[in-house]
Amino acid sequence: MKNDAHDIIRRPLITEKGTDITTGSNGYTFLVAPYANKVQIRKAVEELFGVKVLSVNTMTRKGKVKGRGPRSFRRPDWKRAVVTLREGDTVEFL
Repeated sequence: MKNDAHDIIRRPLITEKGTDITTGSNGYTFLVAPYANKVQIRKAVEELFGVKVLSVNTMTRKGKVKGRGPRSFRRPDWKRAVVTLREGDTVEFL
């Protein structure tokens, strides 16, 4: 288990709901490591993007059961973080 900022923040999640959060309340969604807590996520975002984080909300999403017939498997669980930034700060993904 590493605590490097790149290991904690896996990738940004660009979804329709995430875009609404970005335009409405200056929040961004990230796929984060399942072991990361809110303090680690806050420090990682501030280190990687050079912004000031106001709040971090996390949720663990359960993996879906996939497959057909007798062969079914379960996708892994994953953790999502919604990070709210200070007014005027932005994160550029591309």
